[in-house]
Amino acid sequence: MFVHILKHIVITILIMSLISCKGQSFKSDRKPALESLQLGTLVSELDDQIWTVFQDHNKHYWFGSNGHGVYYYDGERLINYTTEDGLIDDSIRDIQGDQYGNIFIGTPKGISKYDGSSFIGLKPIPALDNEWQLEVHDLWFNCNGNAMDLYRYDGTQLYELKLPHVSRKELDEAFATEVRGLSFKGMNSSPYSVFGIDKDRQGNLWIGTVVAGAYRYDGKSFLWFPEKELSTLPDGRVPGVRSILQDKNGYFWLSNFISKYQISESDDSVKYTKSMGIAESNSAFDDRIPYFNSGVSDKDGNLWMTTYTGGAWMYNGDTLLNFAVKDGDTEVLLVSTYKDRSGTIWLGTDNAGVYRYNGRSFEKYLPLKTQNTTR
Repeated sequence: MFVHILKHIVITILIMSLISCKGQSFKSDRKPALESLQLGTLVSELDDQIWTVFQDHNKHYWFGSNGHGVYYYDGERLINYTTEDGLIDDSIRDIQGDQYGNIFIGTPKGISKYDGSSFIGLKPIPALDNEWQLEVHDLWFNCNGNAMDLYRYDGTQLYELKLPHVSRKELDEAFATEVRGLSFKGMNSSPYSVFGIDKDRQGNLWIGTVVAGAYRYDGKSFLWFPEKELSTLPDGRVPGVRSILQDKNGYFWLSNFISKYQISESDDSVKYTKSMGIAESNSAFDDRIPYFNSGVSDKDGNLWMTTYTGGAWMYNGDTLLNFAVKDGDTEVLLVSTYKDRSGTIWLGTDNAGVYRYNGRSFEKYLPLKTQNTTR
């Protein structure tokens, strides 16, 4: 009898132990902040103004809005984070991730880091003697019109950096015109204010400015592109160098369809040559200037580019194709492009949420309504 009771006690202890261990294992596999919703608010839809898209290492999506914070979608829940949860600002301009899974959110007021449980504002410091470096895991952000030109995050510290500047006279001579920056609210008037930051396939950093052209930094030296089409145009319009692309033939496209650049390197110098871009672009845009505000290269090396109005464009090296993007009868205003980890092309918009390419056209993405569909 005693042995029988003892067996029951041992079995009960083992079962309770297994249940306890299973519970602990299940809990450790989930993200505490998201599971308990210590931060953020569950929502049913995205904001209409989604300016940026990012997919993290878990293949979950982050959507940055222009004024209502950032949205996180894990395949089941859509969670909205705002300044009430610790974000520096609710106007999102950039979302990136590091090799450890941390999320970095760029805003006009600075950079917020999300470590899985809380948002931390990164305080930038001036780099000693404006010392430039280029490491493979560095993250780069523009300063959104702040005093410095751009930020570099090395995994520990956020550094403020300035581009190489020439005198006002040399700048005017380089572009054969008077070069002056913009004076929008919240933006400094420096000609060197950074609009676009990209990396090429070799890991070189490309930096586009508002009216001072573009730069290529290889970790040792800068190559400057003081070309007229990269500054204030003859009619006074300022397109800015917002996006830099490398095509499958190695040419670089600096926010416009009319010119492309090729880099040549030798033991003692780095130079560039300019050639005609897409000849039919001038007629394709009618009275609009043939410039794109964002672009990506797909897995086949085709270039996908957006203009604010007029839809999305794809260039395969021979033909320039246009894709209309509509929300019902309303034209969608396009702000950004993004290529996710599976190679799918996404569009951030100024009036209709977010769109993605289905292989034939761009369709509106509704996270909670499309979570069970396959691409």
